[in-house]
Amino acid sequence: VAHAHLNKGVRPLGRTKSAPLPLGHPMLQGSHPGNLTMPSANYQEYLQEKQMYDQQQQHNLLKQHIRKTVLTRASGRNASAQLDEAVEVDDSAEETFLDISSDSSSSPPLVIDLTDRKSEEDLAAKQHRERELFIQQQQRDLLMRQNFTLQISEGSAFTPRAGHMVRPLSRALSSPLVALVPQQQAEVMASSMQAGKPGTATALAYDGLMLKHQCICGDNSSHPEHSGRLQSIWARLAETGLLSRCLRYRARKATLEEIQSCHSEAHALLFGTSPQNRQKLDVSKLSPLPIKSFVRLPCGGIGVDSDTTWNELHTSSAACMAVGCVVDLATKSASGEIKNGFAVVRPPGHHAEPSQAMGFCFFNSIAIAARQLQQRFDMERILILDWDVHHGNGTQQIFYNDPHVLYLSIHRHDDGNFFPGTGGPSECGIDDGMGFNVNVAWSGGLNPPMSDAEYLAAFRTIVMPIAKDFDPEIVLVSAGFDACNGHAAPLGGYKVSAACFGYMTHQLLQLAGGKVILALEGGYDLPSICDAAQECVKALIGEETSPMSEEELCRPPNKNAIETLQNTIAIQNPHWPCIKKYAHTVSWSAIEASQKERDESETVTAMASLSMKQHSASTIQIASPPERRCTPMEEPMDQDEAK
Repeated sequence: VAHAHLNKGVRPLGRTKSAPLPLGHPMLQGSHPGNLTMPSANYQEYLQEKQMYDQQQQHNLLKQHIRKTVLTRASGRNASAQLDEAVEVDDSAEETFLDISSDSSSSPPLVIDLTDRKSEEDLAAKQHRERELFIQQQQRDLLMRQNFTLQISEGSAFTPRAGHMVRPLSRALSSPLVALVPQQQAEVMASSMQAGKPGTATALAYDGLMLKHQCICGDNSSHPEHSGRLQSIWARLAETGLLSRCLRYRARKATLEEIQSCHSEAHALLFGTSPQNRQKLDVSKLSPLPIKSFVRLPCGGIGVDSDTTWNELHTSSAACMAVGCVVDLATKSASGEIKNGFAVVRPPGHHAEPSQAMGFCFFNSIAIAARQLQQRFDMERILILDWDVHHGNGTQQIFYNDPHVLYLSIHRHDDGNFFPGTGGPSECGIDDGMGFNVNVAWSGGLNPPMSDAEYLAAFRTIVMPIAKDFDPEIVLVSAGFDACNGHAAPLGGYKVSAACFGYMTHQLLQLAGGKVILALEGGYDLPSICDAAQECVKALIGEETSPMSEEELCRPPNKNAIETLQNTIAIQNPHWPCIKKYAHTVSWSAIEASQKERDESETVTAMASLSMKQHSASTIQIASPPERRCTPMEEPMDQDEAK
């Protein structure tokens, strides 16, 4: 009974989480020859000593407990003698106690006091501490007896061998909390780093904070620019495996100083400060802004205008985050940390003017990135290509007099009747920036709508010749996909395929050593923009893009497009003479142009080869002309006199 009571509620002592494994434990014996191991003989010796110690401690504990708790009321000497004999016996305490109980039938029964439970708990805790000290002492003694020394050599476990994977160290249970990368995240980062070496990889920028920018009405059906655009594109990149093949950097918000490099102070303060700080703004600083108050939208929300929604809590943070993503990708590409990248951001930015938010845009992300490249890296030649179906009026206005930034836009214009109405072909820049603003402004409405054939002709005759002549140090793209299939007439109405956007991205990689940064602008049909973004990222990472339809490759541009291209060439020819030779080719289809360029190249090569042969033949003739030999006794003068 005493033995059962002693063990009741006392949990067997096991290894604590913070205690190290005993030296020589089988778990420490690895297959690698350099692992730290303990010989099996030493471990067996340790186990025997430990078992003997446990038995001795258990026996001593039981004897002490019987001395303390067994009280006898026997008056005779037999009982006390039997008690002394029971304590000294080496047999089990339980049998001793039972013998005492049976032999003292004539004496008053023994009474066991089980009330002092507190003393029992204290005793158990004391024994627990003693056992811990004993285990630690045994480990130290074993280590000293074996004179164990750790040798680090070429063949040790700390030096990876060929074909042997070394598992990275993880945080121990007893170590303090340290900000280490979780194993799953480390694997993702490792796979991302394998996508390319520094300076050759493609990077993506994205942050969930930009999803919070939405109208307070909560209904996206009346707002084409909504968070689902980013979610759909990011999900497509993930499910196609493109996400894992690109680097991903932690996004950040742009600072007010960066924003003010392209926007006025009042504009930056109004749309770039937090709600708490916005309430503390000096109203007099906002007086220069053209906007005097927000408007109530038909849906019940608040907006800067009838299209550009405003969320008091989240819009400013999302807009600053979008700018920060684009700026970071551009600076990392310029510094050589990455080669190219794609910023999946919202709200868009190319409509934002220095002091005016409009067209879903608050801050001009591409323009701010270009200005930061000028200030940080002293770049002299930056190309901004805008293929959004709407003209980037904000970007054009910011760099209209800057000869170091070439702004080139392909957009629907319709003689100024399509939003925003700017971007006519005659808008070429002012002052020093004259000629550094090129607009391919499609006209003629949607009869018929522009498609791959028209965009390929524009790239072949205007965009690429001027870009190669400009020789940019980096290319920034306002990558709006609202010219894709699936957009209604008010939002675009064109029929450009996703494969065409992939082809144009691939063409741009010929410039600036492949330093190309794409930033999402417009595009509101989810399947179309996902397809287009996928093709662009495939082109950036060097993967083969999807082919365009044979019909579009064989079809010549429509009449309206031919007139637009010829008019643009005539206007830009004084500034870019390199495009004059393409004026007669604007009506060619992509296949026809490729074939004729190939024929011309072969003709030029053949003519050059023929010219080299003729030159060699004439050189031989000149080197050995026919001459009349003279006899040794006859001088040339004598021959003339004889004649």
